[in-house]
Amino acid sequence: MPLPKAELHLHIEGTLEPELAFELAARNGVELPYADTDELGKAYQFEDLQSFLNLYYELMAVLRTERDFEDLANAYLARAAAQGVRHAEIFFDPQAHTKRGLELGTVVEGLWRALGGSEANHGVSTRLIMCFLRDDSAESAMATLRAAEPYLDRITGVGLDSAEVGHPPVKFREVYEAAAALGLRRVAHAGEEGPPAYITEALDVLGVERVDHGLRCVEDPALVDRLVRERVPLTLCPLSNVRLRTVDTLADHPLPAMLDAGLVCTVNSDDPAYFGGYAGDNFDAVRATLGLDRERLRELARNSFLASFLEDDEERRERYLAEVEAYEFP
Repeated sequence: MPLPKAELHLHIEGTLEPELAFELAARNGVELPYADTDELGKAYQFEDLQSFLNLYYELMAVLRTERDFEDLANAYLARAAAQGVRHAEIFFDPQAHTKRGLELGTVVEGLWRALGGSEANHGVSTRLIMCFLRDDSAESAMATLRAAEPYLDRITGVGLDSAEVGHPPVKFREVYEAAAALGLRRVAHAGEEGPPAYITEALDVLGVERVDHGLRCVEDPALVDRLVRERVPLTLCPLSNVRLRTVDTLADHPLPAMLDAGLVCTVNSDDPAYFGGYAGDNFDAVRATLGLDRERLRELARNSFLASFLEDDEERRERYLAEVEAYEFP
């Protein structure tokens, strides 16, 4: 049995495995520019964030119906559960779907057909976080938030993702203020390819409660001190960092030093179909390559539940934390 954990940085569109992509393409009459799953799998090699995003958006064309989104989410939840995930806070990108003609309701209702039954079917509790595309306009983000208002009983928070460089958090100040007024939780990608200043801006301007990635905080000692002092969680994605060349090799990853500094780090999979591993695979990789001992791994798992948006169900959080403390490593 794997170490119990929460996954806090997971893009549901990034769980589209080649086999499912071809299955959905056939179902929906979409022609993919790849001969088979092997050829598509070879395309999952990236030079940087943008080269990944190009394929990521291209493959979304196969997602057309509520059933497609339900199948996508169920496939992820089954894999995640097998790797010890007990709670998942799942990102989705509504603008990537509405701009190609889908209704927002198709996306949310489809995902919810899986998430609503996730605890019964997979043993995984869930939250849904709606992300804005930062390389799209602030006006588009605000329109998306307004369109989502009928579905806010199913959406816990908002996030900010896609191409980071050149799109500082301040661009989205007004939409985050509006989201806060609606009672939504707030997270944002910052400090992956963008500078440490983007992390500070996400905290001060957007009021985020967690920083997604946040890897480059290590370049600013004063920022590290602040993150430690304020106990701001970071949702790190080690295998993603390697595949997108944010770090050269996993052995170069600063995770051990970040933990030593007292940062509240968590380990997540980001876009696991594209980056070579789900949540448990990331834990296994950092354990093997970075030499993290059992107590460090337990700390990462504990952090994941402490950083989860479970304030409406503290009893559940305590139950998950008890599972972490009771876990016996093989």
